[in-house]
This record gives sequence, structure tokens and C-alpha cells, in this order.
Amino acid sequence: MRITIITVCYNRKATIGKAIKSVLKQNYHDVEYIIIDGNSTDGTKEIIESYGDRISQYISEPDKGMYDAINKGVKLATGDVIGLMHSDDEFYDENAVRRIAARFEYEPNLDGVYGDGVYVSNDKEERLIRDRIGGIFSLKKVKEGWLPLHPTVYLKKSIIDKHGLYNLDFKIASDTEFLLRYLYKYKINMGYINAYIVKMRMGGMSTSIKRAFEVLYEDYKIYRFHGLAAFAVVFLKKTIALRQYLVQL
Repeated sequence: MRITIITVCYNRKATIGKAIKSVLKQNYHDVEYIIIDGNSTDGTKEIIESYGDRISQYISEPDKGMYDAINKGVKLATGDVIGLMHSDDEFYDENAVRRIAARFEYEPNLDGVYGDGVYVSNDKEERLIRDRIGGIFSLKKVKEGWLPLHPTVYLKKSIIDKHGLYNLDFKIASDTEFLLRYLYKYKINMGYINAYIVKMRMGGMSTSIKRAFEVLYEDYKIYRFHGLAAFAVVFLKKTIALRQYLVQL
């Protein structure tokens, strides 16, 4: 089973090297690694290019934002399963991809899998900010506002080909729309991996405090778009998370 991992980035010189190394250190044997750069100007491109042919496919060109870049990567992917490694993040350990592959091999009828993750501070200490335990999947949890941590989600390419790419109408939280479409609208068959998959640093697009309320508003629109009880669901979900961030930062 080939697993495609996609990293998209723009001016991420400070963190892109760690993200790349965490992918290349994985002990799973069949990984396709694709990097889509938005024509960075801060030295990011030079770091990526220093890894040479250890990167399976690499593009650097202007794009319409993160989700447009992800869509480019998905279109290039040749793996059986596709997932993301954000440029600010790392795999939790060297066994993460092997665990993902093993879950699909154990239950071949799964359309996708997800696991657990942690948020850490964006400094040398990497203090734990938030522990995200996914738990067993249920549609009831989705209706109540729960979604798996996006960077831990790995889907079969065949199911993405069937149900579509990221919706570029949503600029900040298209990952929420993507997950709701797959989990709520199409009710794909998901499996839970009871292990940490990813370590996320605070300060990226989805975790920046200054953008939190913009994300909240876009989430509200997305839940309405899918016919869910948007205000109650999104307000409760996001305010709990924000309060935890603010206390620990």
C-alpha cells in the first residue's frame, strides 16, 4: 500500500525542515512525499530543494491559498491513501505512517482513518497546549460538533476521487467543510487509531489566536451549509478550545 503525504507551504523557513525530516524518518517502506510551495521568498524553497530526490514531487508556484495548494497535491498523488503534513507540524514519532497502513490492512473496507494528536507551543520547550484524543467514530458525535483532528485524517484516494477536493469558497476553514462533507453528508466508513499521529505547533492558520474568530465565523457558515445546528454546535466547540489555548499560552 502506497501512502501519499502532502505538505503545502509558503514562507515557512523556520519550520519546513522539521516537517520534511519527520516524513523522511518514517519507517514505513512505501511513502510518496509531495511538497507544494506557493513561490516562497524567505529561503523555504532552498531548504526543500536541498533534499533533492528524497522528495517524490515538488512544485513551487503562486497559488490561491492553502486549500488550492492541497488540491494541487491531491491531483498529483499516486498513492492508495492520502494525508497531509502541515509545514508547521511533525509526525509524533517514526511509527506514525506504519500505524496508518496497518489499520487499513487490518480492515480493508475502511474509507479512511484518523488518530490522536497534540498541540505544542511554538518554541524550544514545545510545551503541551492541548491534547486531542479522537476516540471511536460515531455520526452522533459529528452532529454534535466533533470532528477528527484534520492532520491525522488519511483517506483512500478512490474515495477522494469520488467525493471531491477542498472547496475554495471557504478560505480559512475548508478542512471543516471537507470533513463534514465526507463524514456527515456521505457517511464514509472511518476507523480510529488509538495512538498519537501528529504534533502540531501553535501559530499556524488554524491555531492562531488572532484568526480564531474568523475561523469561528467561517465554521458557522459551513455548518449552516450542511444543514446542521450551526450556532450552538460551532460556538460551544470553538469557545471551549479557545479558552484552553488562552489559559495555557
